Amino acid sequence: WDAVELPSQFLENWCWQEEALGFISGHYETGEPLPKELLDKMLAARDYQAAMQMIRQLEFSLFDFLLHMEDGEHVDVQQVLSQVRNEVAVLQPPSFNRFQHSFGHIFAGGYAAGYYSYKWAEVLSADAFSRFEEEGIFNPQTGADFLHNILEMGGSREPMDLFVAFRGREPKVDALLRHNGIVATGA
Repeated sequence: WDAVELPSQFLENWCWQEEALGFISGHYETGEPLPKELLDKMLAARDYQAAMQMIRQLEFSLFDFLLHMEDGEHVDVQQVLSQVRNEVAVLQPPSFNRFQHSFGHIFAGGYAAGYYSYKWAEVLSADAFSRFEEEGIFNPQTGADFLHNILEMGGSREPMDLFVAFRGREPKVDALLRHNGIVATGA
């Protein structure tokens, strides 16, 4: 379950690579590639308030965990959410905000006590993609290793074992922070 979102999030990385965009995009009439200046603007827009978005996802994940640790018949959902917001939120939402009433992912969407897997998959996908960045995003051996160690194996082995087999180590958050513009490139 920890890596259920890894393949889909991993594949999104190519859409942000200038080298890859030449293969998958072009002007609808002329076929001209996306200008570098426009890609740079798109990357800046993607990274805008990325840290705030990350904290919000961590807030959702912590809320999900704490809520599902409680006795379902006696839990005060608003109290749990308020506790999480007090600990995590950078900007406190207004008291009338009741997003939890429609947070279907953790109540009816199959992610009960598993919402964290979205953010964890981002860590895994960014770190896995960093190997492609290191060795070349179209390196055939790196692609074959990803295919064999991640995609072909699916849920047949523990996700961490598969990741280590591909990456040669356990995941690190560094690539995700870099991909989100939170840590400068080369840091």
